[in-house]
Amino acid sequence: MGYRRMTLAELLGDLVAFRSLTPQDEGLPGFLQLRGRLGLSEEHPPRKGEAAYARVVVEILREAQARRGARLHRLLYLGDTKRNDALTIKALSHHLPIRGFIAAESLEESQRIEIKTRVMFANRWEGLAAFQDWLEDFPVDEGTALILDLDKTAFGARGRNDGAVDSARMAALYRMAEETLGQDFQRESFKALYLKLNKQEYHFFTRDNQDYLAYICLMAVGGAYPPSALLSDLSSGRLHDLAGFIRRCQENGVPRRLLPIHQEVSQGHLRGDPTPFKGFRRWEYRETVARMDWLPDTTSREELLKGEIVLTPEVIEFCHWAKDKGALLFGLTDKPDEASLPTPKLRAQGYLPLHHVPMKLAGP
Repeated sequence: MGYRRMTLAELLGDLVAFRSLTPQDEGLPGFLQLRGRLGLSEEHPPRKGEAAYARVVVEILREAQARRGARLHRLLYLGDTKRNDALTIKALSHHLPIRGFIAAESLEESQRIEIKTRVMFANRWEGLAAFQDWLEDFPVDEGTALILDLDKTAFGARGRNDGAVDSARMAALYRMAEETLGQDFQRESFKALYLKLNKQEYHFFTRDNQDYLAYICLMAVGGAYPPSALLSDLSSGRLHDLAGFIRRCQENGVPRRLLPIHQEVSQGHLRGDPTPFKGFRRWEYRETVARMDWLPDTTSREELLKGEIVLTPEVIEFCHWAKDKGALLFGLTDKPDEASLPTPKLRAQGYLPLHHVPMKLAGP
C-alpha cells in the first residue's frame, strides 16, 4: 500500500495566515499594517466571526488579487465548525457575495446535506461534490477567492482525522507539565481536570481558549489552586473568569517553579493577548509536526487516520478544481502562529512551517 504526499504550499504557496493575520507571503499586508488604514481600534488581531476579522481578511485578499491583476468579486469558504466558521462566513457576506461549505464527518449517521442561505452543511467530506454542483449559478473564476480553513479542514478533517490533531495538543500539554513539575506531575489528575473543563459548560470561564485551559490545569495540579477548590468555586459562582483565577493564585501563593509561566500568562492576559501561553503553543508545534508523515506506507487507512495528521483528499481535490477555474486560493486558520511556525532555532535545525511539511493524503 502506498500513499500520495504533498504540502499545502504546493497549492497555496505562502498565501497563508495564522491567528496573527500576518500572511506568510511577505509581499502582502497583515493586521498590523492594515488596522490604521481600516480604522480599527483593536490592538490585537480580531478572532474568527468578528466584523473586524472579515474586514482584514477581505483587504488582504484584495491586495493578493491586485497583485495578479484581478479584482475581487466573490468568495468561497471551506471550514469545519458550525459556529466559528458560520459566523465568519456571515461576517464576510457583508463585504462580498459568498458561499461556504462546512463539514464534520459522522459515519454513524445517514448522509445528510443541508443548505441554509449561503452555507452548505454536510456530515461527510465527500459532500464537497454536492457543493461543487451547487456552484453552477455562482461563478468560480479569476474574480473569486477561495478561503481554505487549514486546521481540521485541509488537514486533520473534523470527525475523521481530528483526533490526531487533538493528540498533538494533549502531548504538548503533558510535555509542558512534565518539564515544569518534574516527578511531581500527576498525569491522570491533569488529564481528568483538562477533560472536565474542556467542555462547553465551562466556556464562560475558559472562553474556549486552549492557552487559558492549559494554564489553569497546570496551576491547579501544581498547587496554586487545588482542583477541588477550583471546581467548587466554579460551581458556586465565586469564580467566573480568568482574571479572578489569576488573582486567587496570587493570593494562595504561586509555587516558585510555576512563577515564570504564571507571569507569562498573567502579563499576556493583561495586554489582551489571545495567545498568552506561548511556551505551550511552541510545544504544540513540535508535537504536531511529529505526527505528520511519520507512519510507514504499510499502515492501514484506519490506523493512519488515528495516529497521523493527513491531508483531506476531498478538500484538496476541490481546491485543485477551483484553482483550475482561475480562483485565488488562500489558507486561513485561527491556529496560533506559535503552534504553526518554527522558532528561528528550530528552523535552523530543519523544521518547516506547517504548510510546508509533507503530509499523506488519506480518506476513509
